Amino acid sequence: MDIRTLCIHAGDDPANSTGSVSVPIYQTATFAHPALGESTGYDYSRVQNPTRAHLEKAVAALEHGIDCMAFSSGMAAISLLMELFRPGDEILSSDDLYGGSIRLFRSVSEKNGLHFQFFNTSCTKDLEKHFTPTTKALYLETPTNPMMHASDIRQAADVAHRYGAILIVDNTFMTPYFQNPLDLGADIVVHSGTKYLGGHNDTLAGFLVTASSELSEKLRYLYKTIGSCLAPFDSWLTLRGIKTLAIRMEAQQQTAAVLADWLSRQSRVTAVIYPGLPDYPDKEIHFSQARGAGAMLSFTVDTPETAASLLRSLSVIRFAESLGGTETLITYPATQTHSDLSEEERNSRGITDCLLRLSVGLESADDLIADLSQAIQ
Repeated sequence: MDIRTLCIHAGDDPANSTGSVSVPIYQTATFAHPALGESTGYDYSRVQNPTRAHLEKAVAALEHGIDCMAFSSGMAAISLLMELFRPGDEILSSDDLYGGSIRLFRSVSEKNGLHFQFFNTSCTKDLEKHFTPTTKALYLETPTNPMMHASDIRQAADVAHRYGAILIVDNTFMTPYFQNPLDLGADIVVHSGTKYLGGHNDTLAGFLVTASSELSEKLRYLYKTIGSCLAPFDSWLTLRGIKTLAIRMEAQQQTAAVLADWLSRQSRVTAVIYPGLPDYPDKEIHFSQARGAGAMLSFTVDTPETAASLLRSLSVIRFAESLGGTETLITYPATQTHSDLSEEERNSRGITDCLLRLSVGLESADDLIADLSQAIQ
């Protein structure tokens, strides 16, 4: 089935006797049993809920997985994921990674006995040398946040599996509309559903998707035990967002390409990083595994003063954290998403005081250019 149709109908219940087109919101904490030893299939909403189950089936279908778990946020999903591992286990990770993930790994996971090795995973020829006997997982974002580096998912999966490790891919930027890591060998896909899947900047959500029955069983056990599940109403909001995922991604990508081209020709912009530009350094890797360039881009300006002035002067574009919604948002990674990194770490990754990240929404490209133009002067 075409992904545009799946966005609308994935997870539909053919046994639905009410004819309801919109999935009902089962706003209940618990479910009554017909009799001793009998169940309707639902017992307690921490374990399963019909609204959330519909959403989980939909996201699993979009990512070509066999199971999906929906969480109260993307960070809740990643936090539970770390419970797969034991003290002494090592996890390899992209060094250019969402700052919240790095904060979790360093301040919580390391405290619990896990070890992390951060490096540039887009350097495919160097990938294997980082594996050790204690390596249990390789964790990737591709493209990365915020420097848009692409890593070869197929090669990463091959190397990880040869060393007995699993491959985890955060697919938030690309979404299943543009990229399906499980098809390329990944074992678990992570999403911050707050972003493109929800798509309207109005709810928090997170997802883990897997094509492995063994991993599904382990994750489901942790899921019911820890209890960081997504509430019924937020599940419904995310389902509603997914119905327009395909048309949003196409429209936002089209506008992002226009803005990236325009920004690359501005005198006060020193660099634009976007997979759709001809000079994008990881173009071959990216388009070998993704069906589009997406709607995220980063750019640098000539001075920190220019960056501050631009952020102060924008009117249509909102200066706010997050991404992937209908509204265009601009972020200053040095003080927002990556503020927990030291200045030395930020600069070594290119996250300087001149870097800005743009999540392109659904506004008119002409209006967005006009807003950027008056702000960058």
